[in-house]
Formats: sequence, structure tokens, C-alpha cells
Amino acid sequence: MHLFYNPHIQGDSFELEEQESKHAIRVLRLVRGDRVIMVDGKGGWYEAVIIDDHPKRCRLHVESHTPGYHPLPYSLHLAVAPTKNLDRFEWFLEKATEIGITEITPLICVRSERKQVKTERLERILVSAMKQSQKAFKPILHNPVSMEEFMKRNRQGTLGIAHCYPLEQRGISELELSEKYTLMVGPEGDFTEEEVSEALEAGYVPFHLGDSRLRTETAALYITAAISLLHL
Repeated sequence: MHLFYNPHIQGDSFELEEQESKHAIRVLRLVRGDRVIMVDGKGGWYEAVIIDDHPKRCRLHVESHTPGYHPLPYSLHLAVAPTKNLDRFEWFLEKATEIGITEITPLICVRSERKQVKTERLERILVSAMKQSQKAFKPILHNPVSMEEFMKRNRQGTLGIAHCYPLEQRGISELELSEKYTLMVGPEGDFTEEEVSEALEAGYVPFHLGDSRLRTETAALYITAAISLLHL
């Protein structure tokens, strides 16, 4: 069945937003009586039937609801410096959503080549990737913050910072297994030494991703996949 997204599902019947209605009726040519899957991005999985196939306000009736559908067995919050070429950051968001991630924060660092990020388009990419991968949970996308501000906020679980300096580090597989992870990935020029020192003072553990020098988005996706594999 086709899968659609609506973050405001309430009661036994509801309308799709205009864009989703158009896609369902005009593009997919669904009609009254057809059954679809709905997700709300918060773990709700709904089986529904079309009761009004209007192309601007398609209405559905909920036949069954499964809350907490296939949640991740861990919480992964990645703070990642946005890339100068935003297409690469968008690629990371798409693939990380498919693999499994819970929160993402664009991290503004001293060497960041991109200091501003508009989240509206990024949210659409997260929704599309969630639907494509048949998930009911949409990652939370936070507004961009400075690294200093990010580290001021209380974090629990395993805290880590990936960097390329020749300091004593552990491999990502040696990070403490946890129900919660907060991990940071720097810009193309890496974190500054001062930023790394401040992170270590704040309780973040340094870790590496092997001998290869990775692009920011590759490193972030590597981490997403590695944490997933650690919890299989």
C-alpha cells in the first residue's frame, strides 16, 4: 500500500494536506475505497481507507492504529557541521533517515564554510526519506547552533567527538554502548584544537573513523551506520 504523512492525525477521520492529496489522487490515481498507510512522524502507523477522493482535500477513515511502530533501540543525536555544498548535507540527511537516527543539529563551528541553514527544505527531505524507508518516526531537525551553545546543554548517555588530531582516541566500535548517543562531526577543515579541548572538558570522548580522511557527510553517515550495526 502507498504511504502518506500527516503529523496531525486525530480521531477516526482526517484530511490529507493539499500536496499529499494531489499526489494521491492526481498522480497515483487512487479512488474512494482504496486503502493506504499513514504515518505521523512520531511513531504512529495507521491503516486507512479513502472516503472522499477530492484532489485538494482527500479524506480518509482510520481502520487501525499501531503506536510506537518499530522504534530504534537507541537514541542517536548527531551534531554535524553543514557542508558548503548543501546538496551533500541533504544527501546525509536522506541516508541517515533511511538507516536510523533520532535527532540532527546543524553545528556551526569556527571553520564552518556554511554559517546559515534554512530548515524548511531539509524537513521535506526528512519526510520523503521516512516515507521511502517505510518508517513511522521522523528525525527531529533542530535549528543551527554554535558548538559552544550546543555543549552548554545537558546531554546524557555516550558523548563523543570525531576529529583528526593525533591525540589518544578510540575507534567508534569502542565507544560505550548506550541507549543514548550524542556525537559531533566537524567541518571539512576539522574542529580547531581549542574546540576539541573544550569538548573534552565538557565530557565528550574523542573517537576516530579509521585511517581514511572522510568528508563531513561521509563521516556522519559512517557514524550512523556504525551505531546501527553495534545494536543489531
